[in-house]
Amino acid sequence: MRASVAYALVVSASIAAFGAAQAQSTKPQTTGAAPGTAATTCNNPNALGIARTVEIDTTGGPGFGFEHFKQHDFLKNGEVVLTFDDGPWPVNTPAVLKALAEQCTKALFFPIGKHATYYPEILKQVEAAGHTIGSHTWSHQDLSKKGMTIDQAKEEIEKGVSAVRMALDAPEAPFFRFPALRHPPELVTYLGERNIASFSTDMDSFDFKARKPDQVIKSVLAKLEKHGKGIVLMHDFQHATAEALPELLLQLKAKGYKVVHVKAKDKVQTIAQYDEMVRKEDKSSLPTLSQRPTASVVRTIEGE
Repeated sequence: MRASVAYALVVSASIAAFGAAQAQSTKPQTTGAAPGTAATTCNNPNALGIARTVEIDTTGGPGFGFEHFKQHDFLKNGEVVLTFDDGPWPVNTPAVLKALAEQCTKALFFPIGKHATYYPEILKQVEAAGHTIGSHTWSHQDLSKKGMTIDQAKEEIEKGVSAVRMALDAPEAPFFRFPALRHPPELVTYLGERNIASFSTDMDSFDFKARKPDQVIKSVLAKLEKHGKGIVLMHDFQHATAEALPELLLQLKAKGYKVVHVKAKDKVQTIAQYDEMVRKEDKSSLPTLSQRPTASVVRTIEGE
């Protein structure tokens, strides 16, 4: 079994376990910019920064990442695109955002739909910091697995898109990454019909196998040295990656690598039937008879 396929199973199990335990857990405090206030200045004169920003027209569903798609090579030698999958997640995603902010650079995030419904406030921090956000299915299922119908696979894709849209209160970029990098041809065609770009990778960090930050750093740098440039796949879901990122960014700067920020020309359009499916699964938005503000419903009558 390919390592990335095994990882898909690990994440799916983590999602199920988290869902069962969520009611008994306390969410860690999140940090980062307030939603709607994207940082526009850089106070670090030695920051890695952004070398250039590119805009992608996703009409027809172009593919990127030489592991699977060979047509579009838009990076110059020494350029990298930083991408992060499987968030948003407490502690780890805010730590990734902090490291990126300290180096005044940007990344491309592919959140899981369920995670977006668990922690919309963290995903809004990603947006507020000026990063690009795509989607990565509803529950990180391998869309090529035996027994999955095309309609089930489309539901996984579209519910993920809808969940990210609802978490952000705004449409995301029409960018999608397949879990485990498994790309059934009929689904690539479907994304093309939806004008959604497919993102593979040029180099997979395999950070989900790492237990220590230095393993993540060595993996990324070794593969960049071999390829000279590329779209780098990492995971803001992984604690080792969150810990590794400050030093990794410093080393990218020291070795002369330059970051390319990827944006989309247009926003993705969700489909109403899948929006409704996600609403039904969102337990935080149960119906209520009262629409009064909290201050008129609850007041302190004793104590501070």
